[in-house]
Amino acid sequence: MTEITHPDYPGEGPIDCRNTLLAARRAVASLHRNQRRLYMAAKTLPPGFQTTLEFPLVAALLGRRSRRFFRGAEILDGVLAYKSQHEHLPLSELEKLLVVTACAGSTGWHNMIYRAELYAPHLSNYAAAAAGRTFPSAAGFHTSRTFFTDDDGVYLVENLDSPPTAEEGDEKGALDLDDVLNTLRGRIRKLREGRLPLPTEVPHVEAHNTWVVNYPGTLLVIPVGDLAQHVLLNLCYMLQNGLVLTDDIHGRSIPGIEHFRSIVDVENTWPITFVEQWSLSELTAELSTSCYAGMLMLQAMGLGGWMLNGIDPFSMLGASGEEGVPGLGFRYDMDDRWPYPNVTGLEGVMEAFCPPHYTDMRAAVEAVCKRKFGPGGPFNPNTPGPWKDSAKVRSAAQVHDERFRSCVALQAQYVFDTFGKFPGTVPSIFVMQYLQAHHLDLEFYDRFYKPGVYLETHAQHMEQWHGETDSHGEAT
Repeated sequence: MTEITHPDYPGEGPIDCRNTLLAARRAVASLHRNQRRLYMAAKTLPPGFQTTLEFPLVAALLGRRSRRFFRGAEILDGVLAYKSQHEHLPLSELEKLLVVTACAGSTGWHNMIYRAELYAPHLSNYAAAAAGRTFPSAAGFHTSRTFFTDDDGVYLVENLDSPPTAEEGDEKGALDLDDVLNTLRGRIRKLREGRLPLPTEVPHVEAHNTWVVNYPGTLLVIPVGDLAQHVLLNLCYMLQNGLVLTDDIHGRSIPGIEHFRSIVDVENTWPITFVEQWSLSELTAELSTSCYAGMLMLQAMGLGGWMLNGIDPFSMLGASGEEGVPGLGFRYDMDDRWPYPNVTGLEGVMEAFCPPHYTDMRAAVEAVCKRKFGPGGPFNPNTPGPWKDSAKVRSAAQVHDERFRSCVALQAQYVFDTFGKFPGTVPSIFVMQYLQAHHLDLEFYDRFYKPGVYLETHAQHMEQWHGETDSHGEAT
């Protein structure tokens, strides 16, 4: 209860601003839901949409396969040589939106980690995002963004720190898919016209993917991770749990770390290489499970596609050094100390938490703290949440004070100064896993495979989503 009084209004009773604000939010959300339902009802949804909603999870898990041969594809030679008799068929807006939602949709406030004996009774303060997405992220860090490309353009999903689609799901925890789809539609930003310029040839694409990746009619989902921010968040995690870095490459402690003995045992250390590889592994899991969630959606929808990493990361991000291969157009730098270019971001789109996008590592640490404790952050009392008293829960975490921030910044700046970049031994921006979605050419599978190679949703897709039947009256 928050009581507000004013001399101009003597004798007025207390006002529960928190509950009033929550009620207002729910009323507005309800109004928007009703408006969106009317909008969706006015459109004719294909029967395949309902089939997708009812598709069993176990069937998606057991039926998941890489199905690469799409309408319009061609394998020039070899035992599976075949040329599709169909034209390329791009995904419809609804199909595209469903796949991207599966890979990147916001799914409500996440529950956070609760406690550890070292700093109890305070709430664990690791997370950087207040909301969850369709895939997990280590300790709620959420340091990835999702790009995608099709025949029409290159896009970014701008929902990293956006509030969830709805205040909450229903009493059983279920979200309204219409809400999720329509909200995501409003958070897609077009970055450029036309398909991502990525040559389908070696070395930009691995040899076995040159005939199939990023061709007309396909949708390519591209999760990109900010590994610099991820490592910074792990430095915060370490310090909260009584750990600091040590430089195992040069065999020395971080100079100046001894000044922080009052807040941490400076002899309790993790090596730089371990922390950075650990962070890389955590971020890889985030990117990969994003694609895996999309892969399960493909089974329910009856679309073909597969998860892959057979694209050169430098070509994808724009650091190949070749003219005519801009990729996503990210900035990169070179240094004699590094075996490869270091990509750091795209101004105004996705910028790693390190120089040159921040003046120094202290500024990057402040940006991390703003994300965690500032407006909309997971530990800001004004951020709504799933608890009955969300303000009380969010306020229970320790805010990183000046000494804490200085200790993290000292370690991060040492890494940057020593290696010329942050992190020191792994990339600042990281991309590895992708998801491609496309319409299958079932005639290829019928010719070369035994029955059962594709699911009933694939067999019925063209009929249920596009109203097409073949010359025999069967679903194509």
